[in-house]
Formats: sequence, structure tokens, C-alpha cells
Amino acid sequence: MYSHTRKVGSLGRYGPRVGRKLRGEAAKIEAEKKNTSNCPSCSKGKVKRVAAGIWKCKTCKHTFTGGTHISKIRSKSVEEQ
Repeated sequence: MYSHTRKVGSLGRYGPRVGRKLRGEAAKIEAEKKNTSNCPSCSKGKVKRVAAGIWKCKTCKHTFTGGTHISKIRSKSVEEQ
């Protein structure tokens, strides 16, 4: 079975039901979610998403909270304010 995903990649599964702008945003979120992130404690790129907003480092077993799709953590200057 051939799926038409040459231009849109994995989001071709939606077909014409979803508009181009929404597919572009979803593609960006999927790409960021699949990328490796750096651990805040050991600085290695072995962080994996456990659940929505919960991240765990495979190397040092450090579990922390971050963004839903990206393991972003606030900088100290923002937390102090």
C-alpha cells in the first residue's frame, strides 16, 4: 500500500483532512520530540521522554520535569525573579 508522504513525511497519514499550517506545526513538534536532549545534571545527550513533561536520563538516571514535547528547563535567572 502506497502512502503519499514524499513531501510531508510521516504526517501524510492525515491526508487532506488537516490543513498545511497544522501539518507543519505538527511536523515541527514531532521532530523536536524525537531529537535527543541534554541532561541538566550530567550534560549528556541521553534524555528520553517518559510521559508528558517527565524526562529521564539514561546515563545518570536523573528524572526531571520539563516541557511537554521538549525537555526545556528554565534558566536560574528566570526562576530567581
